[in-house]
Amino acid sequence: MSMNKVIHGALRRDLDRFEVALAAFPAGDRERVAQLGAAWENFDHQLTDHHEGEHDIAWPALRQVGVSAETIARMDAEHAVIAGALAGARSAMSALQADPGADEAIAALAAIRRLEEVTVEHFDHEEQEIEPIYLANEDSPAIKEMGRRFAKVGPVKGGQFFAWVTDGASAEEKATIGATVPAPVLKLVMALFGRNYRKRVAPAWKG
Repeated sequence: MSMNKVIHGALRRDLDRFEVALAAFPAGDRERVAQLGAAWENFDHQLTDHHEGEHDIAWPALRQVGVSAETIARMDAEHAVIAGALAGARSAMSALQADPGADEAIAALAAIRRLEEVTVEHFDHEEQEIEPIYLANEDSPAIKEMGRRFAKVGPVKGGQFFAWVTDGASAEEKATIGATVPAPVLKLVMALFGRNYRKRVAPAWKG
């Protein structure tokens, strides 16, 4: 499993969580909407950052190991569809935070379901088309350099990312993360810089 697929797993989990939370949203509950607002801010950032990183870093490297220009073009076209759905969900979640009523929750749920539909369709497509090529070439210079470029993030961003991506991760996903980052380093970064996620975001998914 690639880290790309691990990230997809975390994004899928959050979309499922939003759908469950919004379907059961207690109208007028400002404490609950504040929790979901913090979780949405993180999700929006992680999805946007993931796709920008693919465009800037992953696609050029994958072209070097055999992914066709046509495949990359299809991936970018799907990213554009997701961006449109993400903008709609962003607007609906903002409206819900401004006025946490029943109608706003229904609209936010519809927007999340649309976002989940197009995002999961893209993830499935990308994993079918690209994951096998990545795994077959993971020791190539281009892919190793891609990994080094993705790793060039500060500890604050890294701590937030790893606290998020491990929250609810499967055993296989955790094993992939462990093979990517030494366990002592991961533990330290998450302990020191994952506090924002644990304090502001994780409570939205408790219980």
